[in-house]
Amino acid sequence: MSNTEITAKTQADEAHSFAEYEAIATALLPYIDAAKTGDGELSRTAFYDHAHIVGSVGGEFSYPDADAFAENVSQIGASPDVKSRIAWIDISGPAAAAKVEFINWSGLRFTDFFVLYKTDGQWKISGKVYDSHSNN
Repeated sequence: MSNTEITAKTQADEAHSFAEYEAIATALLPYIDAAKTGDGELSRTAFYDHAHIVGSVGGEFSYPDADAFAENVSQIGASPDVKSRIAWIDISGPAAAAKVEFINWSGLRFTDFFVLYKTDGQWKISGKVYDSHSNN
């Protein structure tokens, strides 16, 4: 392979990697936006039906399914002052992991770790483990 071919392949690989990173960030947006709006149905769209969720708030261990979690988001309601950031995304083919941090989601700080999988060209959350940074 010539240097020109190697450069072209490297650039194509980098463009693909960047596009996948953006696609995963986009797949996380409904979840992130739901923190601000309190829209549990919006949050639910980010998850596969089989998604596992595990974590605790105030020291209370919880493992709701995606539907129950969406109901919790709706019950908590809007947190218009919430701040969030995607700390990192790591990708390997159709599998990925991401860390998202929130400050002031219903007055609490959260760190969420997501496992995502891409099927039929779409990334969705398969699992979530979280920490509420309080009494855990």
